Amino acid sequence: MMPNRLASEKSPYLQQHASNPVDWYPWGEEAFEKARRENKPIFLSVGYSTCHWCHVMERESFESPEVAEMLNRWFVPVKVDREERPDIDRIYMTFVQATTGGGGWPMSVWLTPDLKPFYGGTYYPPSDSYGRPGFLTVLRKIVEVWNTDRARIAESSSQVIEQLRRHLEASDQVRGRLGEEVFDAADNQLRRSYDPQFGGFGGAPKFPRSVVHNFLLRYFRRTGNREALEMVLHTLRRMAAGGVHDQLGGGFHRYSVDDRWFVPHFEKMLYDQAQLAVSYVEAWQVSREEQFACLARDVLDYVLRDLTGPEGAFYSAEDADSVIDPARPEEKGEGAFYIWSKEEIEGLLGEPVAEWFCFRFGVEAEGNVRHDLHGEFLGKNILYEAHSIEETARHFSADAATVGRALEDARRRLLAARNKRPRPHRDDKILTSWNGLMISALAVASGALGEQRYLEAADRAARFLLEKLYDPVSGSLLRRYRGGEAAIPGFLDDYAFLLAGLLDLYEAGFNIEYLRTAVRLAEQLIERFEDRFAGGFFAAAEGDDSLVLRLKDDYDGAEPSGNSVAALGLLRLAEMTGRREFRQAAERTLEAFAARIASLPTALPQMLVAADFALAKPKQILIAGSNSDPRTRTLAAEVRRRFLPHRTLLLAEEPARAWLGRELPVIGQVREIDGGPAAYVCENYACRLPVTGVDELAELLE
Repeated sequence: MMPNRLASEKSPYLQQHASNPVDWYPWGEEAFEKARRENKPIFLSVGYSTCHWCHVMERESFESPEVAEMLNRWFVPVKVDREERPDIDRIYMTFVQATTGGGGWPMSVWLTPDLKPFYGGTYYPPSDSYGRPGFLTVLRKIVEVWNTDRARIAESSSQVIEQLRRHLEASDQVRGRLGEEVFDAADNQLRRSYDPQFGGFGGAPKFPRSVVHNFLLRYFRRTGNREALEMVLHTLRRMAAGGVHDQLGGGFHRYSVDDRWFVPHFEKMLYDQAQLAVSYVEAWQVSREEQFACLARDVLDYVLRDLTGPEGAFYSAEDADSVIDPARPEEKGEGAFYIWSKEEIEGLLGEPVAEWFCFRFGVEAEGNVRHDLHGEFLGKNILYEAHSIEETARHFSADAATVGRALEDARRRLLAARNKRPRPHRDDKILTSWNGLMISALAVASGALGEQRYLEAADRAARFLLEKLYDPVSGSLLRRYRGGEAAIPGFLDDYAFLLAGLLDLYEAGFNIEYLRTAVRLAEQLIERFEDRFAGGFFAAAEGDDSLVLRLKDDYDGAEPSGNSVAALGLLRLAEMTGRREFRQAAERTLEAFAARIASLPTALPQMLVAADFALAKPKQILIAGSNSDPRTRTLAAEVRRRFLPHRTLLLAEEPARAWLGRELPVIGQVREIDGGPAAYVCENYACRLPVTGVDELAELLE
């Protein structure tokens, strides 16, 4: 079969559908013009390359000649990678959620030739089942209505878009100011949804929503509320013990289908690794429990090993599905790469280590998944921490140190054996926004944990992005790089997440060029995305006529919203540079979302992190000295290892001192003492006497 138009696209998701019999078009004028010329509706299918149910719908429907004939004859089929084009995804997901009450991927939406939606949903089974219409049934019904009542479809689709637009405009009219009471309201809401047994918030399925951890740790810092801290620490411990954590290879799967973090949806996303690494680093900074530092390294080492390209940038994801049997490579199952039979483990480890390992990680002869709706785990085991090393040693009357060493060796041996299996598909596109998140994670971890290799990895990734996806003349960013091609104008997420990454990278290594570039990105972020009338930032810049709505992100979910990250980044940058316009733009954003936060504070926990920063007394820590001087680095390390969410950290050394001093007069007042570095702790724009020793600095920071 000849490949369709998607064969020439760079997106791994689009390329996965290049051999379908469906005559797919990528999103663009060629498809739109065909729809207008032939007066056909557009069938828009949105997903991503590591999406399990996207694979299912492809096998069931898009590889079917019958379905393809129907789509090709009556529709203009269009495929979109939601990770490349989040702007398109958000518009039509807003429609699907508003009209069906739910959403997800694959997303299926039918549009008029002028791109207005009139019907939509998510996954459709191939045929009618359990009272739910099958995909062919839906297609036939839409064809019938399109041919008999096209005018009504056009009218209703226009009305839907107008209603959505009015709703958005009405929301923009409501502005306000956030007070400290909103933090208590958010904490109260989170406590009501908290699971005290297994950790996490809400029931199954459970997602690792790191933005909640970010808020609660800062709420603890602000109030001293131990319950807020324990909710985070307990959640992080239980997640790490569960099957949602890859017990052999490190890193975390997308979410758990149950309430105890046991059975995961096995895909691994870069954005989850980045955010969870920060959660574990900050948990260590607050608690000083070494397990949290180890888990942060576990996540970051997985990324550096399996999600890092040869030039230093980070790939997007690894699939949930993988080949079950190498002899039948066309057959895939969810989690096949990760699960084990007891016999496999016994054959690889031998006794008594196999028996120890199986007790420690909950391995059973018949398999340990009790509720296996699709029969994917029959006789197989998902590894999880059923017992501690100490419990294992006691159970077998063995020495705990001996058992611990043996189990660590067993883990390495099983990982080596697992690596010989067919690996899940890896989505190797490089996204600016997600790379920005990972640069932040590595930079924060490098400072907190004293790991130079993490700083070096963050630096390599940043240099790649700034070389391949950034135009220093215009200050513009591109979103995606793959196969030697950089493409797609950047969105708010790309500017905001990279801005945050560069700020963290500057504070971790004091390369002034990263701070300069962050300033340039902030200027472009405001110019391209800010709503000058209502405040806040649009997700996409002006100028794309194919977008029927211009939206603002107002939810911190699997990824933090661009508005939340932009607000915090601008507030930090204002403190680091003295540029008042950055703080003013951030304050306009907080005011624009104040009503939304007041009504549902847990919708935007990362925006609450920005509000917490805005309402706190600013703390600038300035170090006068040379970055090449070990004494300077020792002072900086004392700052970085601590959880100080309201601080900024600057190094006053030539030639950076002159540039910083143009906007930040205090830079001119800090000097070395007796030829050696000195640290100045300034709070609420008043500086204490400088100190030169680590113990003195620690006392000031406390």
